[in-house]
Amino acid sequence: MKQDILRSELRKRKQRMTAQRELILKAFMESGEEHMSAEEVYRKVLERRLRISKATVYRTVELLTEVGLLRKIVFRDGVVRYELVDKGEHHHHHLVCNSCGKVIEFPEDLLDGLENLIEEKTGFKITDHQLKFYGLCSECQKSIANKE
Repeated sequence: MKQDILRSELRKRKQRMTAQRELILKAFMESGEEHMSAEEVYRKVLERRLRISKATVYRTVELLTEVGLLRKIVFRDGVVRYELVDKGEHHHHHLVCNSCGKVIEFPEDLLDGLENLIEEKTGFKITDHQLKFYGLCSECQKSIANKE
């Protein structure tokens, strides 16, 4: 469970699990496939009528990224967003609609062979990669077709 991973990592750092840290992690766990910025997490916590400082949210999001529970993603709008990472999870990629901004996760990772080739030829050890495809989602394509 993610809380156990966080507790373990915090123990190694001689830090403790706070209610705020747990709350922020829970916000990501409840977000499903939504990619949230630290600002969006802050607003979600405030919606629950819970008091927390913006600085605490930003520090905790960075901590969750450092310990490998979150992955940073930057889409074309330049906003840093985060998604939950499962240890040993196979990479997935993102399809981003240029019209409505919808982000669709594509679960297939077709780059394993390319990664292996790069590592063999260069000696470079790849630890992560991100691939984003930009275009139009099916709803926006329909909307455009209906206007024509």
